[in-house]
Amino acid sequence: MKFPVNFQFARRIPAGPGLRRFLQIIGVLLVAGTLQACSAIKIAYNQATELAYWQLHGYFDFDSTQSPRVRQELARVHEWHRRTQLPVYIETLTKWQTLLPGELDEAQACGIFDEVRHKLQAISDRAVPAAGAVVGTLGPEQLEALKQKFSKLNADYRNDFLEGKPHALIEKRFKKALSRAEMLYGRLEEKQRTVLRERIRQSVFDANISLAEYQRRQRDALQSLSPLIAGQASEEKAKPAVQAYLQRVANSPDPAHRRYQDRLARDNCKTFAALHNSTTAAQRAKAVQTLQDYAQDFAILASKH
Repeated sequence: MKFPVNFQFARRIPAGPGLRRFLQIIGVLLVAGTLQACSAIKIAYNQATELAYWQLHGYFDFDSTQSPRVRQELARVHEWHRRTQLPVYIETLTKWQTLLPGELDEAQACGIFDEVRHKLQAISDRAVPAAGAVVGTLGPEQLEALKQKFSKLNADYRNDFLEGKPHALIEKRFKKALSRAEMLYGRLEEKQRTVLRERIRQSVFDANISLAEYQRRQRDALQSLSPLIAGQASEEKAKPAVQAYLQRVANSPDPAHRRYQDRLARDNCKTFAALHNSTTAAQRAKAVQTLQDYAQDFAILASKH
């Protein structure tokens, strides 16, 4: 589950490569905090295969012969996720409930986010065979559709993080972070909003650095897909290519960017700890109840496989 604060390494990246999107789409729907109400989670989870399909269709523009195969592969990942991952989420949420009533330090916050990343990685690893089964059916026109999608996402990213006056960009990031924080704690008081806004103002986040890495991943995705499309590679040959690409997504080949990611991750941990430690006992109780509600919904969903 994504913690509802808009930290850069945990949030859904709008310029992320379509191939990675294919591998993590179900996890994004279920784990990454795109759903605000528990009831919405239950409804969307049961429709996750179809929701994932249509999001992916927006990247690749599947044809009538590909659509059934994509849905089939997504359904397999979805069933695996329901059977194996939801029980793990319940255990994790139960553990987090014991942390939230007290103060958090940087190490504890980082431990929470490391668990989130580990769970997203598990989804990617499990979905590699599904990607291998589908990428060989793609055609050149679908790579072109992917390029166009990347261009749109990059334009959206620039609009969100680069275009405008600095104070307006900070305020935009603050509003997104506030929305997610209040999903967990309820309404934040002014002093807590001040903590969050100041932490965002001091953040080491650099939109230009992040955009450059997203574009590197996009080029890598297109280069990785090109030798595999139109039946040029078997499923068995496609799988290691997909896996290698994912490793480069998780661990950038650029040492400078890896150092930046490490600084950003530590900075995000400090931000979450500072915000949490500014909350009241009532807000922390609300956070515990929110996690209990998620765990209850996951238990209901897990019992239906």
